Order: sequence, then C-alpha cells, then structure tokens
Amino acid sequence: MRVTSETKTATRQRILDVAQERFAELGFEATTTRDIASAAKIAVGTLFNYFPTKEAIVECLVTEACAGVADKFPRTAIAGEQRSLEEELFAHIAAVMRKLNPFRKYLLPVLETSFSPLAAGRDDGAGSMRIVHLETVTQIGARHGCERALSTVALQLYWTLFTGVLAFWANDRSPRQEDTLALLDQSLAMFVGWLTVQKDSDSNLTKE
Repeated sequence: MRVTSETKTATRQRILDVAQERFAELGFEATTTRDIASAAKIAVGTLFNYFPTKEAIVECLVTEACAGVADKFPRTAIAGEQRSLEEELFAHIAAVMRKLNPFRKYLLPVLETSFSPLAAGRDDGAGSMRIVHLETVTQIGARHGCERALSTVALQLYWTLFTGVLAFWANDRSPRQEDTLALLDQSLAMFVGWLTVQKDSDSNLTKE
C-alpha cells in the first residue's frame, strides 16, 4: 500500500512529539530509539527511515523550534525603539534560548556534534539553522553599519561564542540561569568591541 505524503508528515511529527516526551521524562541517554518507536507505534526500522539517530531527532526539534525566531526578530527589531548592536544581539540570543528551553536538558549531545563550530558547512537541518541564524545576525549588524566587518572570520567567531553560551546554559544551575545571562552579556561586549575595531579599521582603509 502506498504511503501518502500526509501520512509521512503525520508519522514524522508523531515521532518528534513522542521523542520530546521521552527525552523530558527519561533523559536523552536513557531513551532508546526502540523506546521512541514503541511509543510512536511504529517499527524501529520505520523510525530510521525518518531519523537515523537520536541526535538527528533532537537536531530536528531544535531547528524547528528556532525557525520562528529568525522570521520575526528582524521585523520587530526595526519597528521597536532604537537599540545598540550589543542589545539587539543579546535580545536575539535570548529569544533563541527561550525557544530552546524545553530542550535544555538534552541539548549538549547536539551542541557537541551538529552545532559545533567544527560542523560548519553541513547541508542538513543543523547547517540550515546555522545559515539562517547567521543571516539574522548579519541583518542586525547591517543596521549598525557593520556589513563589511561581519566577515567570514567574524561570523565564525560569533558562532563559537553563541554555541559556547548555549553549552554553558545547558548546565547552568544558577537561579533563572543568571550566570548564563552574565556570560552572554560579557561575551557580547567583547565581541562587539572587537567588531567595532574591525569596522573602524575598514572605514580608515576606505578613506585612504
């Protein structure tokens, strides 16, 4: 019997929903693909047709959760009050963390593989999330005259900062993750300070 695209979409979503419940209940390490398949009422082989590993499931959950942030943030930032580059970047990353909060306890395995700076250049879901996120950062930077300063090197530096903050946040046990917010604040201050130097340097070269 031919499986329709609607059935495939529904099965995929059921796998994601069940996996999220199991990860939250049992933890990432304790949850097996067999557990997920059983709860989703499908064969393990069927699950692998959709997701080859547990990490791929988390990767998909994270990517889909973050998709809406990139769509909404540029418009709301333009419509709102004038903010500094540092403030806009802080607001953007904070918005991403709010979206990822349901997955915080099992985010590390994906950060160490799919979203690591070493995984740059991937063309799957994690790669697309990285591209979309950095495009938003570039748009934010452009509003502050930093188009040229946000070079490939600068964006790689930013991504390393971003994933480092997420890794810290995943294990942060301080009240309301206050330590993460302090780390993010200080990290962005250093990054924006460095970026401003690059921007001024580019400006001086142009004048010469």
